[in-house]
Amino acid sequence: MELGYCAMFLILLLQISCAASTSVEKKFKECLLTKLEYNSESIEKITFTPSSSLYPQVWNSLAQNPRWVNSSGKPLLILRPFHESEIQAAILCSKEQGLQLRVRSGGHDYEGLSYFSKVPFIMADLINIRSIEISLADETAWVQGGASLGELYYKISKASKVHGFPAGTCPSIGVGGHISGGGQGMMLRKHGLAADHVVDAYLIDGNGKIHDRKSMGEDVFWAIRGGGAASFGVILAWKIRLVKVPPIVTGFNVPRTLEEGATKLIHRWQYIAHELPDDVVIRVIAQNRDVKSKTIRATFNSIFLGGVDRLIPLMNERFPELRLQAKDCTEMSWIQSIMFIAGYRIEDPLELLLNRTTTFKTSFKAKSDFVKEPIPKSGLEGAWKILLGEALTTMIFEPYGGRMNEISESETPFPHRKGNLYNIQYLVNWEDNSNEAAKGHLQWAKMVYKYMTPYVSKSPRAAYFNYKDLDLGKNKHGNTSYSNASVWGKKYFMGNFRRLAQIKTRFDPQNFFRNEQSIPLLNSHHS
Repeated sequence: MELGYCAMFLILLLQISCAASTSVEKKFKECLLTKLEYNSESIEKITFTPSSSLYPQVWNSLAQNPRWVNSSGKPLLILRPFHESEIQAAILCSKEQGLQLRVRSGGHDYEGLSYFSKVPFIMADLINIRSIEISLADETAWVQGGASLGELYYKISKASKVHGFPAGTCPSIGVGGHISGGGQGMMLRKHGLAADHVVDAYLIDGNGKIHDRKSMGEDVFWAIRGGGAASFGVILAWKIRLVKVPPIVTGFNVPRTLEEGATKLIHRWQYIAHELPDDVVIRVIAQNRDVKSKTIRATFNSIFLGGVDRLIPLMNERFPELRLQAKDCTEMSWIQSIMFIAGYRIEDPLELLLNRTTTFKTSFKAKSDFVKEPIPKSGLEGAWKILLGEALTTMIFEPYGGRMNEISESETPFPHRKGNLYNIQYLVNWEDNSNEAAKGHLQWAKMVYKYMTPYVSKSPRAAYFNYKDLDLGKNKHGNTSYSNASVWGKKYFMGNFRRLAQIKTRFDPQNFFRNEQSIPLLNSHHS
């Protein structure tokens, strides 16, 4: 009898919560109808609710981290706008109904904040807002927020053989979020970050008003180029300055195992990579691919903006320990180097860059660090032991120096400039999506991060905002808390964090644009 009562009570509760969410969806759609003066058929084309058969596919399509596939916390409604007026209406309707609005431009958001949350929210997926207009006359491009890096690179290559853009290495990343967090890639030593090349932007604020650089003001324009635009509004488009690239660039991958002296090479690399001429970037990808593996494989992965005839003498002089030979190198065009770094063959069709979903999609957790002094060999050897304790673990070392040393740390919110030898990203991937399995992998990420403490930047221990990490600044209950915002805020933005909070307080005083790690209002300790 008691069991029957409990089951009935549970069914009643489920019915109430379903009815509540259905009425929210209904009200939201009705609100869109009044704001847009559309008919209900037009609204159905751009909205997807949990009762819609397409909803799971739309929600999951661009999500690059499947960690949350089985979790509750999905959006009450997904909006796929075709026009800026539909985003404006969604902002106003979300405000009226006390809902949060999250924006997804590419789905690479490391902690899934754009498509998963414990608070009721609407998701705007910008997949249909992705036009790109290249102007070679003044060497600029307007790129809409939902375009991917691959689409941008492809479009540039079709317009010019001697232009490129310095941004990330993964073609399916969305431009909207990537540039707003800084955007580092294989040309950062020559040209800095993607955000360093933004000359204008269109942003929709919390009142649904569209701003360009002039009307948003220089403060807000500063904030969205590295401070995370999701705290300030919705990026409709970036105007970027293209950079010149040579007709021939050279790439190489040189793998070395621990038995082949990888530790000694990486140790030496730390003294050399940041001081090389700025047209060469050599990053190191250290991996344990298999739990049965007894060794780490480190790949020296490089792009040189020039021909092999210039690269070999340079390497012989500056990094002879690598023993680079011409047969290790491949000459290619700049756009082929994008393919090369993304893991394609350079003879593959460039149209592969237009694929917005990554082929290899597994759950992952990432953390990041900045290194200011070379790590001793014993420190590296300890890290390898931790990597060998878990399958599918990776450490990526990306060198700084060059142009990164010349840009002041307050020029944009991204402060990690002079004095950083390199950035490290720690990654663990897994296929079993059960909560129990995930716990072990998340524990591994914490373990390697804790181990690295003595070897990385201090006061604050810095982190890269685009490698979002909700562990930073968690309170004693394990929750990401606004009262701890200054903890993660200083790690990501250092001395720029307070200025970001001041700008946020002026520009979005109601704190409409917020998530678990958005810029807080000044003196605000609650979300």
